[in-house]
Amino acid sequence: MELDKNIQLRPKFEQFSPKTIGEIKSTYEKIKTFASEDFKFRNAGNHIWLGVGMFRREFWSPSLHIELDSYEDGRTYVKGIFGPDPILWFIFLAMHFIVGGLFIVFGIIAYSKWTLSQPNSFDLFMMSVLSIIWLLLYFVARINRKKGAAQMRELFSLAHRIIA
Repeated sequence: MELDKNIQLRPKFEQFSPKTIGEIKSTYEKIKTFASEDFKFRNAGNHIWLGVGMFRREFWSPSLHIELDSYEDGRTYVKGIFGPDPILWFIFLAMHFIVGGLFIVFGIIAYSKWTLSQPNSFDLFMMSVLSIIWLLLYFVARINRKKGAAQMRELFSLAHRIIA
């Protein structure tokens, strides 16, 4: 899995497992008892969430959400998506919406002032500042993902042990 060359902020993987969902869940329960201090485990229905344990957790530590879908031939289709802590992801998305909303507001104000032949340099300046902030948010997310790449690989190998 190429984590560093992927442009996505939340890398994904999809694969088939020869196990049924029941076999995957029993393997999950076995691994959960042995690795409970190093990793954080949660499950609900056909969803499994894996995270880094509290003693090893950092600001940029990733989590892995695995979704299981069964096929008639007994195989299981596994979809996984990496991401930051859900609260951190919510804050990150909220910041994007705020910056995007302010960009639209200043764009409307700048257009209104332009049509009324009033000076709109402040509004255009704010739009450029908001664009720079938007890019900075993206690069901060890329840096955090790069810092968490080793832990992502650990979570991926743990998930592979569960589903393979």
